Amino acid sequence: MNYYIKNATLVNEGETFLASVFVSDGKIAKIVRKDQVPEPVEGPACEVIDATGKYLIPGIIDEHVHFREPGLTHKADIYTESRAAVAGGVTSFMDMPNTNPQTTTQDLLQQKFDLAADKSLANYSFYLGATNENLAEVVKTDPKTVCGIKLFMGSSTGNMLVDKNDVLVRLFRESPCLIAAHCEDEQTVHENTVRCKDLAAKGEVIADASIHPFIRTMEACYKSSFKAVDMADHFGARLHVLHISTQKELSLFRNDIPLEDKKITAETCPHYLWFDNHDFGAKSFAIKCNPAIKSHRDKEALRQALYDGLIDTIGTDHAPHLKEEKFTGDYFTSKSGFPSIQHSLDIMVNVIEKERLSLLVQLMCHNPAILYQIDRRGFIREGYYADLALVDMNVSHVIFDKEEYSKCGWTPYDGITSHCRVTHTFVNGNLVFENGMFHEEDKGMRLCFDR
Repeated sequence: MNYYIKNATLVNEGETFLASVFVSDGKIAKIVRKDQVPEPVEGPACEVIDATGKYLIPGIIDEHVHFREPGLTHKADIYTESRAAVAGGVTSFMDMPNTNPQTTTQDLLQQKFDLAADKSLANYSFYLGATNENLAEVVKTDPKTVCGIKLFMGSSTGNMLVDKNDVLVRLFRESPCLIAAHCEDEQTVHENTVRCKDLAAKGEVIADASIHPFIRTMEACYKSSFKAVDMADHFGARLHVLHISTQKELSLFRNDIPLEDKKITAETCPHYLWFDNHDFGAKSFAIKCNPAIKSHRDKEALRQALYDGLIDTIGTDHAPHLKEEKFTGDYFTSKSGFPSIQHSLDIMVNVIEKERLSLLVQLMCHNPAILYQIDRRGFIREGYYADLALVDMNVSHVIFDKEEYSKCGWTPYDGITSHCRVTHTFVNGNLVFENGMFHEEDKGMRLCFDR
C-alpha cells in the first residue's frame, strides 16, 4: 500500500513546517512543502491520510529495551512489546542480552534475530552481551548488522558482570563496534546493600522503595561511569553510557563537538526526567529501577542537560515485570525495572515544551540514527525508509494501566496526564498502528548500520 499523508506539520532536522509526504514501496518518495505543487508518484493509487492539525515526526528509535525473549516470556515477549512500541510511535528498538539464555554467543544472537523476524511489528536489532569469558565471541560481531556490545559494569542476571580489569582492557581495545555500558560500581552497591540489610534487620530502617537511591548511590554511578569513560578515552573506543541518572556524571561528557564526531556519548531515560526521590512515597516499587531514580536536583540537572547537549539520546530501559514480582514482599525481593516504551513520547512531551518539539525529535529520532550509524532511518528524507509517527498535540489523555499493551499490564505512569497522542505509526511504509488498532500483516526489518 502507498500513502499520501497530506497537510501535516513536519518536525524534522530542526525545522517545523507544513508539508505532505508521499510513501511508496516502503520509502519516503516525495516531501512537498505547502507552497509547492504536488507531483504525481508513479505506481498504485495512494491511500490519503488527512493530517491537518497533526505533527508528523520520524519514527522513534529506542536503543535500550528488555523485551524478555527468550526465557522470560511470562513477563513480556517480542510480539507484545513491539505492539506497545508502535502504539507509542516507536518504529525501531535495540534489545538487551540479559535474557535466558543470555545472548553471549553469535548463535544465540542469531536465534533472537530469527524470533524477531517472525514476531516483531517494529524494526529491531540486538546487542551481544559481554562477559568475563566471551571475548572471542565479541570480536566476531559484524558491526554492519549488530547494533553493539552490551557491557554490564554493574550487576545483572547470571554472569554478565564484567569485573576483570584485563578483560575490560581488551574489550575497550578490541570491540568491533559501539559499547553500550551500564555503569554502577558493584562493590559500592554490595557494601550499601549489606549495610541496609543489617539496619533493616535491626528495625532501624524500613525496607521500602525509598532506600533504593541510598543503595545505588550517586557515588556508585559516578565511579563506574568515570572508569568506563577513562578506558574508552585511553583506547579510543566508541562508548555510549546508558541511563545517566546523576548530575555529577554529566561532567564526564562533552557538548562542544558534533555528535557524529563524538567517541563518548550519554543516554538518559524519561523516568529520570519525570520522577525524583520524592515520588517513592506515592509510586513505591513501581519506580524501582537500576540505576535508582535520584534527587530533585539530579532531575533538574538532567533536564537542563538536554538543552545543553550533554545528553545525546533518550532510551526507555523498558523492562517489564509482573505485578507480583514488583509489589509482593519488601525492598530486597522487589524486582527492578518497569514497562515504559508505550509512553516515552507522552512523558517527553511533558518534559520538553511544545515549542521545542524539534529537540525531542533530535534526541529520540535523529541522534540515535547518527550515533548508531543506522542505514536510512531516523529522518524524514526522500529515499529513507518510511518510519513515521503522526501525533495529535491538541488532545490530552490520562495514562491508565488498563490501556497498557505490554504483557505485564501495568505502567508506573498510571494516572499521569499526557498532552499528546500517537494516532498513526508507519514501519517501512506499512501502517501498523491506526487510532488504537493494529495492522499486523507486515513485520519489521532487521536494522543495518553504515559502519
